[in-house]
Amino acid sequence: MNIKLQQTETAPGSRILAMGAARGELAVTNNELVAAIDSSDEWIQQRTGIVTRKRAKKGISALDLAVSAAQEAITKSGVDPVEIGLVIVATISNVQQTPSLAAVLADKVGAINAAAYDSNAACAGYCYGIAQADAMIRSGQAKYAVVIGAEKLSDVVDPSDRSISFLLGDGAGAAVLGAASEPGVSTTVWGADGSRAAAVGMNNTLIEFRDGEAAWPTLRQDGSSVFRWAVWEMAKVARKTLEAAGIEAKDLTAFVPHQANMRIIDEFAKQLGLPESVLIARDIRETGNTSAASIPLAMHQLLAENPEASGGLALQIGFGAGLVYASQVVRLP
Repeated sequence: MNIKLQQTETAPGSRILAMGAARGELAVTNNELVAAIDSSDEWIQQRTGIVTRKRAKKGISALDLAVSAAQEAITKSGVDPVEIGLVIVATISNVQQTPSLAAVLADKVGAINAAAYDSNAACAGYCYGIAQADAMIRSGQAKYAVVIGAEKLSDVVDPSDRSISFLLGDGAGAAVLGAASEPGVSTTVWGADGSRAAAVGMNNTLIEFRDGEAAWPTLRQDGSSVFRWAVWEMAKVARKTLEAAGIEAKDLTAFVPHQANMRIIDEFAKQLGLPESVLIARDIRETGNTSAASIPLAMHQLLAENPEASGGLALQIGFGAGLVYASQVVRLP
Protein backbone atom coordinates (compact mmCIF):
# COMPACT_ATOMS: atom_id res chain seq x y z
CA MET A 1 0.00 0.00 0.00
CA ASN A 2 1.47 3.35 -1.08
CA ILE A 3 0.33 5.88 1.49
CA LYS A 4 1.70 9.37 1.01
CA LEU A 5 2.64 11.28 4.16
CA GLN A 6 1.72 14.92 4.42
CA GLN A 7 4.27 17.64 5.14
CA THR A 8 3.84 21.20 6.26
CA GLU A 9 4.00 24.02 3.74
CA THR A 10 7.45 25.50 3.44
CA ALA A 11 8.46 29.18 3.53
CA PRO A 12 10.96 30.84 1.16
CA GLY A 13 12.89 32.40 4.01
CA SER A 14 12.95 33.73 7.55
CA ARG A 15 14.16 36.96 9.13
CA ILE A 16 14.70 38.56 12.52
CA LEU A 17 11.64 40.60 13.49
CA ALA A 18 12.81 42.11 16.78
CA MET A 19 15.44 41.85 19.48
CA GLY A 20 15.60 42.17 23.25
CA ALA A 21 18.35 42.37 25.84
CA ALA A 22 19.03 42.12 29.55
CA ARG A 23 22.33 42.88 31.22
CA GLY A 24 23.53 42.33 34.74
CA GLU A 25 22.81 45.31 36.96
CA LEU A 26 26.33 45.56 38.39
CA ALA A 27 29.02 47.43 36.47
CA VAL A 28 32.26 45.77 37.64
CA THR A 29 35.36 47.81 36.85
CA ASN A 30 38.82 46.45 36.15
CA ASN A 31 40.08 47.95 39.39
CA GLU A 32 37.65 45.77 41.33
CA LEU A 33 39.22 42.61 39.89
CA VAL A 34 42.94 43.30 39.55
CA ALA A 35 44.05 42.40 43.08
CA ALA A 36 42.88 38.79 42.73
CA ILE A 37 44.86 38.29 39.51
CA ASP A 38 47.85 40.51 40.36
CA SER A 39 47.21 42.78 37.40
CA SER A 40 46.18 46.34 36.54
CA ASP A 41 43.47 48.28 34.76
CA GLU A 42 46.00 49.24 32.08
CA TRP A 43 46.97 45.58 31.43
CA ILE A 44 43.35 44.48 31.05
CA GLN A 45 42.44 47.36 28.73
CA GLN A 46 45.52 46.82 26.55
CA ARG A 47 44.94 43.07 26.20
CA THR A 48 41.14 43.01 25.90
CA GLY A 49 39.66 46.49 25.45
CA ILE A 50 37.39 45.93 28.45
CA VAL A 51 36.77 48.86 30.80
CA THR A 52 33.85 47.38 32.76
CA ARG A 53 31.77 44.24 32.56
CA LYS A 54 28.12 43.77 33.54
CA ARG A 55 27.37 41.12 36.15
CA ALA A 56 24.14 40.02 37.79
CA LYS A 57 23.38 40.25 41.47
CA LYS A 58 23.24 37.16 43.66
CA GLY A 59 19.85 35.52 43.24
CA ILE A 60 19.52 36.54 39.59
CA SER A 61 19.93 33.54 37.29
CA ALA A 62 20.61 33.03 33.60
CA LEU A 63 16.92 32.12 33.34
CA ASP A 64 15.87 35.49 34.80
CA LEU A 65 18.03 37.33 32.29
CA ALA A 66 16.75 35.16 29.42
CA VAL A 67 13.09 35.74 30.29
CA SER A 68 13.59 39.52 30.43
CA ALA A 69 15.33 39.62 27.04
CA ALA A 70 12.77 37.31 25.42
CA GLN A 71 9.83 39.32 26.73
CA GLU A 72 11.25 42.52 25.25
CA ALA A 73 11.83 40.89 21.86
CA ILE A 74 8.36 39.31 21.75
CA THR A 75 6.65 42.56 22.73
CA LYS A 76 8.55 44.53 20.08
CA SER A 77 7.79 41.92 17.42
CA GLY A 78 4.03 42.07 18.02
CA VAL A 79 3.88 38.28 17.79
CA ASP A 80 1.27 36.46 19.89
CA PRO A 81 3.31 34.11 22.13
CA VAL A 82 0.92 31.22 21.49
CA GLU A 83 2.00 31.33 17.82
CA ILE A 84 5.65 30.76 18.68
CA GLY A 85 6.59 27.26 17.58
CA LEU A 86 10.20 27.07 18.75
CA VAL A 87 12.28 28.37 21.66
CA ILE A 88 16.04 27.81 21.73
CA VAL A 89 18.23 29.00 24.61
CA ALA A 90 21.98 28.95 23.94
CA THR A 91 23.79 28.72 27.27
CA ILE A 92 26.65 27.09 29.13
CA SER A 93 25.60 28.40 32.54
CA ASN A 94 22.37 26.56 33.36
CA VAL A 95 23.27 25.31 36.84
CA GLN A 96 20.62 22.59 36.57
CA GLN A 97 21.19 19.81 34.06
CA THR A 98 17.44 19.57 33.69
CA PRO A 99 14.89 21.03 33.11
CA SER A 100 16.17 23.13 30.25
CA LEU A 101 16.07 26.91 30.53
CA ALA A 102 14.12 26.94 27.27
CA ALA A 103 11.26 24.82 28.57
CA VAL A 104 10.82 26.97 31.66
CA LEU A 105 11.22 30.18 29.67
CA ALA A 106 8.60 29.12 27.10
CA ASP A 107 6.05 28.77 29.87
CA LYS A 108 6.99 32.09 31.46
CA VAL A 109 6.61 34.06 28.23
CA GLY A 110 3.41 32.31 27.15
CA ALA A 111 4.88 30.25 24.30
CA ILE A 112 2.78 27.29 25.39
CA ASN A 113 2.78 25.61 21.97
CA ALA A 114 6.52 25.77 21.36
CA ALA A 115 9.12 23.06 21.13
CA ALA A 116 11.86 24.16 23.53
CA TYR A 117 15.43 23.09 24.18
CA ASP A 118 18.82 24.38 25.28
CA SER A 119 21.87 24.42 23.01
CA ASN A 120 25.41 24.15 24.36
CA ALA A 121 27.75 25.54 21.72
CA ALA A 122 29.36 28.10 24.02
CA CYS A 123 30.13 31.42 22.32
CA ALA A 124 28.83 30.09 18.98
CA GLY A 125 25.52 29.06 20.55
CA TYR A 126 23.43 32.03 19.42
CA CYS A 127 24.51 31.62 15.78
CA TYR A 128 23.78 27.88 16.03
CA GLY A 129 20.32 28.80 17.30
CA ILE A 130 19.69 31.26 14.45
CA ALA A 131 20.64 28.57 11.91
CA GLN A 132 18.28 26.05 13.48
CA ALA A 133 15.41 28.51 13.84
CA ASP A 134 15.79 29.58 10.20
CA ALA A 135 15.69 25.96 9.04
CA MET A 136 12.65 25.14 11.16
CA ILE A 137 10.72 28.16 9.89
CA ARG A 138 11.61 27.51 6.25
CA SER A 139 10.59 23.85 6.63
CA GLY A 140 7.22 24.91 8.02
CA GLN A 141 7.83 23.34 11.42
CA ALA A 142 7.47 26.71 13.18
CA LYS A 143 5.70 29.93 12.28
CA TYR A 144 7.77 31.98 14.71
CA ALA A 145 10.85 31.16 16.75
CA VAL A 146 12.68 32.79 19.65
CA VAL A 147 16.44 32.38 19.98
CA ILE A 148 18.09 33.52 23.20
CA GLY A 149 21.73 33.59 24.25
CA ALA A 150 21.80 33.72 28.05
CA GLU A 151 24.67 33.47 30.50
CA LYS A 152 25.47 34.08 34.12
CA LEU A 153 29.16 33.42 33.82
CA SER A 154 29.92 34.91 37.21
CA ASP A 155 28.61 31.58 38.60
CA VAL A 156 31.34 29.66 36.77
CA VAL A 157 34.37 31.91 37.20
CA ASP A 158 37.30 31.73 39.62
CA PRO A 159 38.15 35.36 40.51
CA SER A 160 41.82 34.41 40.94
CA ASP A 161 42.18 32.81 37.51
CA ARG A 162 44.28 35.05 35.29
CA SER A 163 43.40 33.30 32.01
CA ILE A 164 39.73 34.29 31.68
CA SER A 165 38.07 35.53 34.89
CA PHE A 166 38.47 39.25 34.15
CA LEU A 167 36.83 38.85 30.73
CA LEU A 168 33.46 37.50 31.73
CA GLY A 169 30.09 39.19 32.20
CA ASP A 170 26.41 38.26 32.58
CA GLY A 171 23.51 38.96 30.26
CA ALA A 172 20.99 37.71 27.72
CA GLY A 173 20.04 38.72 24.20
CA ALA A 174 17.02 37.49 22.28
CA ALA A 175 15.72 37.49 18.71
CA VAL A 176 12.24 36.68 17.38
CA LEU A 177 12.26 35.21 13.88
CA GLY A 178 9.35 34.73 11.48
CA ALA A 179 8.69 33.63 7.91
CA ALA A 180 9.69 36.02 5.13
CA SER A 181 9.08 36.27 1.39
CA GLU A 182 12.84 36.09 0.79
CA PRO A 183 15.82 34.90 2.83
CA GLY A 184 16.74 37.12 5.77
CA VAL A 185 19.26 34.57 7.10
CA SER A 186 22.03 33.29 4.83
CA THR A 187 23.54 29.83 4.65
CA THR A 188 25.40 29.17 7.90
CA VAL A 189 29.07 28.21 7.86
CA TRP A 190 29.68 26.19 10.99
CA GLY A 191 31.73 23.43 12.55
CA ALA A 192 34.01 22.42 15.41
CA ASP A 193 37.56 21.32 16.08
CA GLY A 194 37.22 19.03 19.08
CA SER A 195 40.87 18.00 18.82
CA ARG A 196 41.71 21.31 20.48
CA ALA A 197 38.90 21.25 23.02
CA ALA A 198 41.35 21.65 25.90
CA ALA A 199 42.16 25.19 24.77
CA VAL A 200 39.07 26.60 26.49
CA GLY A 201 36.49 24.96 28.75
CA MET A 202 35.73 23.80 32.28
CA ASN A 203 38.67 22.73 34.43
CA ASN A 204 36.82 20.04 36.44
CA THR A 205 33.75 17.83 36.19
CA LEU A 206 30.67 17.83 38.40
CA ILE A 207 31.45 14.22 39.34
CA GLU A 208 34.88 15.24 40.62
CA PHE A 209 33.29 18.10 42.57
CA ARG A 210 30.61 15.80 44.01
CA ASP A 211 33.20 13.28 45.16
CA GLY A 212 35.39 15.93 46.78
CA GLU A 213 38.19 15.36 44.28
CA ALA A 214 38.12 18.86 42.76
CA ALA A 215 36.79 22.35 43.31
CA TRP A 216 33.61 23.73 41.73
CA PRO A 217 34.15 23.65 37.93
CA THR A 218 35.12 27.01 36.44
CA LEU A 219 36.14 28.25 33.01
CA ARG A 220 39.79 28.25 31.94
CA GLN A 221 41.52 28.99 28.66
CA ASP A 222 44.87 28.96 26.93
CA GLY A 223 44.57 32.58 25.90
CA SER A 224 47.33 32.73 23.28
CA SER A 225 46.15 29.53 21.57
CA VAL A 226 42.54 30.70 21.42
CA PHE A 227 43.62 34.15 20.18
CA ARG A 228 45.64 32.71 17.29
CA TRP A 229 42.84 30.30 16.33
CA ALA A 230 40.19 33.01 16.45
CA VAL A 231 42.18 35.56 14.44
CA TRP A 232 43.42 33.30 11.65
CA GLU A 233 40.84 30.53 11.34
CA MET A 234 37.70 32.56 12.05
CA ALA A 235 38.65 35.23 9.51
CA LYS A 236 38.60 32.42 6.94
CA VAL A 237 35.14 31.36 8.16
CA ALA A 238 33.89 34.94 7.89
CA ARG A 239 35.09 35.16 4.29
CA LYS A 240 33.41 31.82 3.48
CA THR A 241 30.19 33.16 5.00
CA LEU A 242 30.19 36.22 2.76
CA GLU A 243 30.83 34.00 -0.26
CA ALA A 244 28.02 31.60 0.74
CA ALA A 245 25.67 34.57 1.16
CA GLY A 246 26.59 35.88 -2.28
CA ILE A 247 27.73 39.27 -1.04
CA GLU A 248 30.93 41.25 -0.49
CA ALA A 249 32.22 43.10 2.56
CA LYS A 250 31.16 46.41 1.00
CA ASP A 251 27.53 45.22 0.99
CA LEU A 252 27.45 44.96 4.79
CA THR A 253 25.83 47.48 7.08
CA ALA A 254 27.30 45.94 10.23
CA PHE A 255 29.78 43.40 11.53
CA VAL A 256 28.81 41.74 14.82
CA PRO A 257 31.40 39.20 15.98
CA HIS A 258 31.47 37.37 19.30
CA GLN A 259 32.69 39.88 21.86
CA ALA A 260 35.73 37.92 22.98
CA ASN A 261 38.48 40.49 22.78
CA MET A 262 38.77 43.94 21.21
CA ARG A 263 42.06 43.03 19.53
CA ILE A 264 40.40 40.05 17.83
CA ILE A 265 37.52 42.25 16.63
CA ASP A 266 39.91 44.85 15.20
CA GLU A 267 42.03 42.19 13.49
CA PHE A 268 38.89 40.65 11.95
CA ALA A 269 37.91 44.00 10.48
CA LYS A 270 41.40 44.46 9.07
CA GLN A 271 41.58 40.98 7.49
CA LEU A 272 38.09 41.26 5.99
CA GLY A 273 38.91 44.66 4.54
CA LEU A 274 35.75 46.19 5.96
CA PRO A 275 35.11 49.71 4.60
CA GLU A 276 34.64 52.57 7.04
CA SER A 277 30.91 52.55 6.28
CA VAL A 278 30.46 49.21 8.07
CA LEU A 279 29.38 49.54 11.69
CA ILE A 280 31.43 47.31 13.99
CA ALA A 281 29.98 46.10 17.29
CA ARG A 282 32.33 46.71 20.21
CA ASP A 283 29.99 46.01 23.11
CA ILE A 284 32.78 44.19 24.95
CA ARG A 285 34.14 47.51 26.22
CA GLU A 286 31.27 48.00 28.69
CA THR A 287 29.64 44.55 28.90
CA GLY A 288 32.54 42.08 28.79
CA ASN A 289 32.55 38.64 27.22
CA THR A 290 29.11 37.06 27.77
CA SER A 291 29.66 33.91 25.68
CA ALA A 292 26.40 32.87 23.95
CA ALA A 293 24.77 36.20 24.87
CA SER A 294 27.46 38.43 23.38
CA ILE A 295 26.29 38.64 19.74
CA PRO A 296 22.61 39.44 20.42
CA LEU A 297 23.59 41.88 23.17
CA ALA A 298 26.05 43.59 20.85
CA MET A 299 23.53 43.71 18.01
CA HIS A 300 20.82 45.10 20.31
CA GLN A 301 23.19 47.87 21.41
CA LEU A 302 24.35 48.59 17.86
CA LEU A 303 20.74 49.00 16.67
CA ALA A 304 19.90 51.23 19.64
CA GLU A 305 22.79 53.53 18.76
CA ASN A 306 22.28 53.31 14.98
CA PRO A 307 18.56 52.92 14.22
CA GLU A 308 19.25 53.80 10.59
CA ALA A 309 20.98 50.40 10.27
CA SER A 310 17.59 48.66 10.39
CA GLY A 311 16.99 46.64 7.22
CA GLY A 312 20.69 46.37 6.41
CA LEU A 313 22.85 43.26 6.36
CA ALA A 314 25.00 42.14 9.28
CA LEU A 315 27.71 39.49 9.34
CA GLN A 316 27.74 37.70 12.68
CA ILE A 317 30.23 35.09 13.79
CA GLY A 318 30.45 33.15 17.06
CA PHE A 319 33.35 31.01 18.25
CA GLY A 320 34.39 29.51 21.56
CA ALA A 321 34.77 26.58 23.93
CA GLY A 322 35.40 23.26 22.23
CA LEU A 323 36.59 25.46 19.34
CA VAL A 324 33.06 25.49 17.98
CA TYR A 325 32.09 28.16 15.44
CA ALA A 326 29.13 29.38 13.39
CA SER A 327 28.61 32.36 11.13
CA GLN A 328 25.85 33.78 8.94
CA VAL A 329 24.64 37.03 7.38
CA VAL A 330 21.30 38.30 8.69
CA ARG A 331 19.04 41.16 7.74
CA LEU A 332 18.73 43.54 10.67
CA PRO A 333 15.23 44.06 12.14
